Amino acid sequence: MTKVLMLCLFLAAMALGLSAVQGAAVAADAPEAMLAHNVFFSLKDNSEAAKERLVAACKKYLSGHPGTVFFAAGTLAQDLKRPVNDLDFDVGLHLVFKDKAAHDQYMKHERHLKFIEENKPNWKKVRVFDSYVGQ
Repeated sequence: MTKVLMLCLFLAAMALGLSAVQGAAVAADAPEAMLAHNVFFSLKDNSEAAKERLVAACKKYLSGHPGTVFFAAGTLAQDLKRPVNDLDFDVGLHLVFKDKAAHDQYMKHERHLKFIEENKPNWKKVRVFDSYVGQ
């Protein structure tokens, strides 16, 4: 499955509030369940330069971890201001892991911990949304 197709399926599932891309419920302990890990950062210094520094840090420290199926980081799409859009963040991080075990390894990996150590001082608020998604 290509990354573009996987991203489209992932975003469709998020938009529809489904627990599985193919419309079937996926149990958390099912071996085929991927884990989507979405983190939204609100920054104390939310200048464009600070946002770009955080995106660069996401790419440096959080991409390429074992078990990662999809990685992306970027800034708020300020041109989308529909009533349903949550605009209370500056940078979004989006990861899909092949399973919960890969997520758990990522959480304690030294690069992830270094990312937190270096960037946490500028975090005003961090929200994490984890969900199981199907393949």
